[in-house]
Amino acid sequence: MNEKANYYLDITGELCPMTFVKTKLAIEKMHTGDTLEVRLKGDEPLRNVPRSVRELGHVIVSVAPEPGESAGGIHRLRIAKA
Repeated sequence: MNEKANYYLDITGELCPMTFVKTKLAIEKMHTGDTLEVRLKGDEPLRNVPRSVRELGHVIVSVAPEPGESAGGIHRLRIAKA
């Protein structure tokens, strides 16, 4: 994941369903092919946000824990707008 994202969003302080709502609003402002990197925290957002983004037809490019983070910690989700 050497390429930088076009947009960044930190939802580590949000709870579901706001994690997905804020992600969806960010995607709506993007152009097709743009990428969004989302910082999220916890198991529920890690399950729900990627699933909901896929259901909207967008592409999950990658999901990876931040360096030094353990399971259930902060992850970085990379999304490409379809």
